[in-house]
Amino acid sequence: MAARRNVAENRRARFDFEISDTYEAGLSLMGTEVKSLRSGKVTINEAYAGPSGSDLFLFNAYIPEYEAANRFNHETKRPRRLLLHRREINRLIGAVQREGMTIVPLRLYFNDRGMAKMEIGLGKGKRSIDKRETEKKRDWDRDKARILREHR
Repeated sequence: MAARRNVAENRRARFDFEISDTYEAGLSLMGTEVKSLRSGKVTINEAYAGPSGSDLFLFNAYIPEYEAANRFNHETKRPRRLLLHRREINRLIGAVQREGMTIVPLRLYFNDRGMAKMEIGLGKGKRSIDKRETEKKRDWDRDKARILREHR
C-alpha cells in the first residue's frame, strides 16, 4: 500500500475528545477545492461533522480559494457532504442523537488512488480532569522512556 499524503491534521482532537471509533469518509468536492487541497493550506481544526437531513456534512472546514480559478471559485467554508455507506451514516447519526457523542474530523489526506479522504472519529468530549490525566500519563511515558534510555 502506498503512503498516504496528509493534507491537514486535527492534532488537538485526540486531546479534547476520547475517540472510540474511526471511519474513512470520502468528500463531495468541487474541482477548485481539490486543486486548493493539493496546495495544502487547509484548516480542519474548528471543523465538525453532523447530520443534515439523512446525510452527514462537514461544517466549518476552511479550504482557501484557488488562485487561478477567478470567477469559478468555491466558498471557503461551505458545508461539504461526507460520503459513507448508509449503515455507517445511520450508526453515526444514532450515536450523535441518542448517546450525545460528537463526530470529529481527525485528518484529511489523499489515498493511494489520489482521492481526497477524511478520517473522522466518533468521540465523547473530555472534561478538564480527564485532560490532566492524559497529560500526566504522556509526561510519565516520556520520562520513563528517558530513564530507560539512560539506564542502558
